Amino acid sequence: MSPTRPVVVLGECVADAFAAPRSGDPAAGLDLAVVPGGGPATTAVALARLGTPTRFLGRLSGDVFGRLFRERLAGSGVDLTGCPDAAEPSTLAVADLDAAGRARYSFHAEGTADWQWTATELTAGLPADPVCLHTGSLALVRDPGAERVEELLDDLRPRTTISIDPNVRPGLVPPDRYRRRLPRWCAAADILRLSDDDLTHLHPDTPPEKACDEWHALGVPLVVITLGEKGALASLDGTRLHVPAHPSDVVDTVGAGDAFMAGLLHHLHSAGRLGGRLAALTPEDVQDAVTLGTAVAAATCAVRGPNPPWRHDL
Repeated sequence: MSPTRPVVVLGECVADAFAAPRSGDPAAGLDLAVVPGGGPATTAVALARLGTPTRFLGRLSGDVFGRLFRERLAGSGVDLTGCPDAAEPSTLAVADLDAAGRARYSFHAEGTADWQWTATELTAGLPADPVCLHTGSLALVRDPGAERVEELLDDLRPRTTISIDPNVRPGLVPPDRYRRRLPRWCAAADILRLSDDDLTHLHPDTPPEKACDEWHALGVPLVVITLGEKGALASLDGTRLHVPAHPSDVVDTVGAGDAFMAGLLHHLHSAGRLGGRLAALTPEDVQDAVTLGTAVAAATCAVRGPNPPWRHDL
């Protein structure tokens, strides 16, 4: 497949507000440092910074956060042709970091721009011949847009590789809603990426290898489960690969999984493996793609917030 065909990333932009006690004294109130985030948007930024032609499909508000999103995406080289101007406000997430740098989020997402897709908006935003559509996170479970996104996946399957990252957010959407929809996603997807936290939310006490087999049986050929400091497990139609984590001085892990996904897709795109059903994909291709994904994730963990590296940084 031609590596000039663009990758399309569909999903939300979220204003990540990191809270910290003012002057180190909780009684003095909180300071909020706001950075542009959202899983799909971070994947689009990372892909473009790595050099992959990338179009983002996101409903961008005209508020102060929406302007911030546009500046970050466009400044990273992302094509925003598929982004309609939305009248609704942007989604806000307030993040609190634990001692390991993992974020706990509280979302302010009711009636916001990201979930209001119409079928006309989605169709108008697509390029003529996308090589891959990557989506996931809240875009697949927040109504009214979720059903329209799933319909788009079905329409694109014949010539477009479908990549899905559920990115479970139990504080906003009950995990059971993801569980109910996961079989349909597996039937539509060629690539399924989950974190170890996602696995715990969706299939508690299920070993990663068994989960891979269950998802293969539902139709998805490539499953990748990222395991934090333990690296990543990849399963290509049952052929297992384990790739160790890339060394990193961790500041926080915000956006690491989204950046990992960009590294994986960038390698497959550069190698001409995207497009269609991945029939020519080999375990060696997967090994190389996951290895790049771990390097991009490590670089993202080394800085604050969802700020993935540029190609020259690697």
